[in-house]
Amino acid sequence: MLIAFSITPLGGGDSVGDLVAEAVRVVRESGLPNRTDAMFTTVEGEWDEVMAVVKRAVDVVAAQAPRVSVVLKADVRPGVTDALAGKVARIEARLTDG
Repeated sequence: MLIAFSITPLGGGDSVGDLVAEAVRVVRESGLPNRTDAMFTTVEGEWDEVMAVVKRAVDVVAAQAPRVSVVLKADVRPGVTDALAGKVARIEARLTDG
């Protein structure tokens, strides 16, 4: 499955970059395939392992912020692997082919 999620610390001041970086660090240290862009971090893996990473990332932020907002989108497709790169590659191929 793929999980795209965004964590926003609330009530801790104007700058949230340091706390967001800590959440992304949790994802990267998980060893699961992942990608971070300007709006979301996407993680690929099995349900329990991906959700555990999201929970750890939220916990890291919640330890330093009085409130945490989480936006999450999931693509659940049992048996599919390498969706993180494969989905993008298929769209790029279609764009290249015209």
